[in-house]
Amino acid sequence: MNNGPGHARRAALSAFVGTSLEFYDYYVYALASALVLGHVFFPGEKTTVSDIASFGTLAAGFVARPLAGTIFGILGDRWGRKRILTLTVAAMGMATMGVGLLPGYASIGIWAPVLLVALRIVQGISVGGEWGGAVLMASEHAAAGSKTFAASFAQLGSPAGMLLALLTFRMANAFGLETFLAWTWRIPFLLGGGIALGCYMLRRQLQETPEFLAQAANVEAPPPSSLRNLSGEWMKIVYAGAAAVIGTAGFFFMNTFLLSYATRYEHIDRETILNALFIATFLQLVSQPLAAWTGERVGETRFLLAMATACVFLPYPMFLLLRTHDIWLISLGISVTIMALSAFYAVVAGYMAAAFRPAIRYTAISIAYQTSSSLISGFTPLIGTLIAAHYAGQWLPLAVFFSLLAVISIVGVIGLARMKTAGH
Repeated sequence: MNNGPGHARRAALSAFVGTSLEFYDYYVYALASALVLGHVFFPGEKTTVSDIASFGTLAAGFVARPLAGTIFGILGDRWGRKRILTLTVAAMGMATMGVGLLPGYASIGIWAPVLLVALRIVQGISVGGEWGGAVLMASEHAAAGSKTFAASFAQLGSPAGMLLALLTFRMANAFGLETFLAWTWRIPFLLGGGIALGCYMLRRQLQETPEFLAQAANVEAPPPSSLRNLSGEWMKIVYAGAAAVIGTAGFFFMNTFLLSYATRYEHIDRETILNALFIATFLQLVSQPLAAWTGERVGETRFLLAMATACVFLPYPMFLLLRTHDIWLISLGISVTIMALSAFYAVVAGYMAAAFRPAIRYTAISIAYQTSSSLISGFTPLIGTLIAAHYAGQWLPLAVFFSLLAVISIVGVIGLARMKTAGH
């Protein structure tokens, strides 16, 4: 069993590359939901209704994630992390390419949105099994004292995937609005399918984690994970899911809903808001490893509470800066908020994984993360759209909504910390 520093670095790098491509596919859909899917698959006179339907398909993928996370988590605790990770990326690639090839409503009528939702659910299923395996592939290969930092490389796939998605959409948008709506929006989806194939080949080269192999070799250990083995762990799972909220729902608020809101209600040019998001995401990519390193040294609980508390207050100046229509002030407001989110996100994965024993770890963190994503994160752009439509011209209700997401995470972190201290 090779678990030296070199192999640990390769495992972290593999987790980063794999989740970068997985998140690329996912963010491509999220960006398209804000920019074009309503027009192509849900045409109608009222743009708000079209947006709601488009974001509804985004939410549909999240609905599938808790069940997928549970099934893949149990299988990952039984079969190993590597095998599940190759399955999830293959499914994501096929679904993403399918969206890029799918005819619009004008061509096949009602079958267009029906098939879109079906492909979206396949995406949700694959992501349901992806996150937990990627986190564990990185953290379980790492040495004690650096597991949170190693787990952050799986989290680093989020900004890297977002940057790739933004770059491809910028290129697709460069042909002009009419051409973009007609066909160039499909290019990022088709590219994502091809990239996923390369990711599949990469993951086949990974070795299984030492912690899983040790667990599997222990003949006296209890049977591998099943829901029955989670007895006594459910309150911890609830707290872990709550802790993850601002790190997941916050990004869909910033990277998906805000894109639609800024162009629709604040009348900010599409190119301006895409540029601001690109700057913010680049800063996230650079700062996130430093945040993970810092969190491991000052204490994960203290660091997570500090970042979540910052997220309670940051949306208010951000919305004020958004209304200036100045690219640099908009970028400042969005960047500071996203960097606080990303700092929290970098640390919370390893924090959650450390709360559970290896035999149930894949199942427990997948249920916690994916249920949280399904119940809150997946509906965040939809809820934001409904709030924006009801309080047209008012940003304060949206800022309060963002603050509430951060408060949920504060409650989750405190609850999980108390259970860890009590030895539950």
